[in-house]
Amino acid sequence: MKNRFYIATSIAYVNAPAHIGFGLELVQADVLARYHRILGEDVLFLTGTDEHGVKIAKAAKEAGKSPEDFVNEVSSKFRDLTKVLNISNDDFIRTTDKDRHWPVVQKLWLKLKENGDIYKKKYQGLYCVGCESFITKKDLINGKCAIHQKEPEKIDEENYFFKLSRYSKEIEELISKDEVRIIPDQRKNEMLNFIRQGLEDVSFSRTRKDLKWGIQVPGDETQTVYVWADALLNYISALDYPSAKFKKFWPADVHCLGKDILRFHATIFLGMLLSLKLALPKVIFVHGFITVAGQKISKSLGNVIDPLELVKKYGADAVRYFLLREIPPTGDGDFTYEKFDQRYDSDLASGLGNLVARVVTLANKSEARSTKSETNSNFQILKIKKRVNKATEEFRFNDALIAIWELIGFCDEYVEKQRPWEESKNQKKVIGYLLSTIGSIAEMLEPFLPETSGKILKQLKILESEALFPRLTII
Repeated sequence: MKNRFYIATSIAYVNAPAHIGFGLELVQADVLARYHRILGEDVLFLTGTDEHGVKIAKAAKEAGKSPEDFVNEVSSKFRDLTKVLNISNDDFIRTTDKDRHWPVVQKLWLKLKENGDIYKKKYQGLYCVGCESFITKKDLINGKCAIHQKEPEKIDEENYFFKLSRYSKEIEELISKDEVRIIPDQRKNEMLNFIRQGLEDVSFSRTRKDLKWGIQVPGDETQTVYVWADALLNYISALDYPSAKFKKFWPADVHCLGKDILRFHATIFLGMLLSLKLALPKVIFVHGFITVAGQKISKSLGNVIDPLELVKKYGADAVRYFLLREIPPTGDGDFTYEKFDQRYDSDLASGLGNLVARVVTLANKSEARSTKSETNSNFQILKIKKRVNKATEEFRFNDALIAIWELIGFCDEYVEKQRPWEESKNQKKVIGYLLSTIGSIAEMLEPFLPETSGKILKQLKILESEALFPRLTII
């Protein structure tokens, strides 16, 4: 169905409150969801929280809370984040939802088993609690997990396994031919190099004596479904599989996720879908990490940036703008308050905000109204719109904003050149053209800065100026 668009973020792991990295993912996905709604498509935008596994059980214990109370509290903060960042998600799935999620996981587990892809065996291996995954010695650097810098636990138990090895060649071919397109190419090539080493069968359960916090394996009260087998199925359970809603929206057009969990989506999830004979996602869009002043975000370093506090200080659209403009969409980026303040002052307060305030004030005084611009100017706006649309469709959010700000810069130059504060026979025409161009800017900004876009359009209508981005108070 061409008129529908299904986009999903990864589901946030609730062992700790949200940090700015997940804020980036939410905002990127929101831009795409809003853009496709503007195109007139029936959009379903999903996000949510991943609430099972060893890390959750440990974090709850350390907090002196039951796992249920712990995940309810942290999940609510992620839900708050979607509201605070003005995220337009249509649904919020939780893996602890026993009505929506659990029945689908258990139903699909039985299908995987029926298809001969789940079996039980005794196993000895290395388990990284941080990854919630068994890892091999080749994944270690100096005996530690490359991502979490901790030694894995040695596990000796009987588990169920998923026959991922059966789908290794098929997954490689699908990714290689872009039938499942991984963006950027760097991540695609990394995955292909990993898959070409040969995918091994993956442990799909843990014993309930070691992990009770999770979904019980159907028909086996001694085993808990592996957290990733559970979590990855959220994209399906949220569609009430196998309902009409599922048939309408599946497969996902875009999965937005971080580079640290690409491996699970590009191997285990694709293997499960192939076994289940379900259609595969079209695009996996992968973002990088955000560092803080060049350092990895870490509770121990005390450099975790709380996006809720950031929004409280600067406003939602200022945070959205920084994440989309300053952080490379598919690469790593750095956050400092100095960089944030600089972007805020130069691009938002002195740039967009100042232009709108000047022109609206001039229009109010001269009683000018928006007019059709000259042919050349119209052509220029159309050119910018095409650039913005192309960049958005190619996930180059920073380039889309650069193009819009070029038009803002052009308007600033036009104001200085035409001097519309001086009375002349062209005064109203000049101001009318500026109003029209700012209207086009507001429309282009809608997916990126929705609140600001609405405020600008309202100011153009009533011709009353109100500061879009008040200048920062320097203490």
